[in-house]
Amino acid sequence: MLRIIDARTGEPALAAPVRRGLTRVQAHASGYGAASLRVLLVADLLVRALELGGTPAWLLLTGDRDQAELRAGATALGMHPFEDGRDLGAGVGEAQILHVVGEGAPSPDDGVRIAVAPAEDGPPGASSREAVPDADPAVLRLALLAAPRAEPLRLDATALTEARDTLARWRRAVADWARQPSRPVPEELRARLRAAWEDDLDVPEVLSVLRWVGDAGPDLPAGARFETYAYADRLLGLELTRDLGAPA
Repeated sequence: MLRIIDARTGEPALAAPVRRGLTRVQAHASGYGAASLRVLLVADLLVRALELGGTPAWLLLTGDRDQAELRAGATALGMHPFEDGRDLGAGVGEAQILHVVGEGAPSPDDGVRIAVAPAEDGPPGASSREAVPDADPAVLRLALLAAPRAEPLRLDATALTEARDTLARWRRAVADWARQPSRPVPEELRARLRAAWEDDLDVPEVLSVLRWVGDAGPDLPAGARFETYAYADRLLGLELTRDLGAPA
């Protein structure tokens, strides 16, 4: 069951207190750039985690600037579509409301507040509008996922290169493992992955589990590694199986 730290209280709260009850996930972001895209990405991950647990989620975006650009950026990064959250009335039947906001930004008084630390593009003074679109969308998504959401993040050349190399390596490995007989995800690994993302949406720990699986050697069959990566990618949204069928 997904628990998330409420930034108002510092205490964990249930993201879905009613089994299969609708949860509203509302991102609050204005101004196009890495910081706003990071807020939207956390909201997208919340929806993915809730849906993996069988909870329906309603994803909205609220802000007063660059909303069309943010929606386009979200689509490029493989996020779920955001509905318009402006002028939304209260009491539409949600069992829970999760407000995803930039650190220090205001948000409504209802529901749970989820704060996201700033993200910056490139070296100090770089233009968000120039720096963000230059990266491959999946590379940028992985770079944004690499650090805990409570920690500031800079998308400089080092971070983007590391994300690009990791993504290429994982996709090659997944395509190679897919050539072997499929095996189920080991229950221990499935439990580790779910425990990570259900513990305050700890995506860096999910990535750590994947690194461990990739380095497991002959102790883990190739088919099980493939299914583990495919399962985790339902949360991560990195298209890790994209290169299936490509020449070895």
